[in-house]
Amino acid sequence: MMQSRPMAFMRGLTFPGGQQPVIQGKDVYLRYPRIADYAAWSALRGESREFLTKWEPVWAEDELTRGAFRRRIKRYQKETRLDSAYVFFVFRRRDDMLMGGCTLSNVRRGVTQCCALGYWIGSRFARQGYMTDAMKILIPFVFKTLGMHRIEAACVPENQPSRNLLAKAGFREEGLARRYLLINGVWSDHVQYALLEDEYRAKAASG
Repeated sequence: MMQSRPMAFMRGLTFPGGQQPVIQGKDVYLRYPRIADYAAWSALRGESREFLTKWEPVWAEDELTRGAFRRRIKRYQKETRLDSAYVFFVFRRRDDMLMGGCTLSNVRRGVTQCCALGYWIGSRFARQGYMTDAMKILIPFVFKTLGMHRIEAACVPENQPSRNLLAKAGFREEGLARRYLLINGVWSDHVQYALLEDEYRAKAASG
């Protein structure tokens, strides 16, 4: 039986860019969030509030404050050390503009080797192919560097742009989870998707 990876192994992982990975793509790059990102993050999330909140859990009253962001960063760092989640911000390469984020959460080792993928993008960058580019470089990181076997994702049925993104990235629809997540204050049905490592390898080999 496959055993879970020891923490000593996880600490020794060779990430692109060392322990603070920068994953480079053609038009975007991904890296861990930093305290210095607060101003750009709060501005982008603030201007995109109406666009984002219908797809996300209810925002806290102090959601966009510096203190809340600092706590968020500390939580991200702890989760990464524990190999339980990995969070990346998405930047445009040509001007280092913050555009969104991707989260690999609920990392499960042992016989599962699986994680859950989440993502968001600011309203002025939506539907321009940036998140598609981010998926192209994040998925190889998940399989090759983190050693996952399966990536799961879910979205509400009416979020067609998100469903199109997952399909384009190679995810397969697996079914409907009833009242799966509390989104914008409502327990909402979600369409579940997954991508397996061997499916990714086959797609990559075929070009």
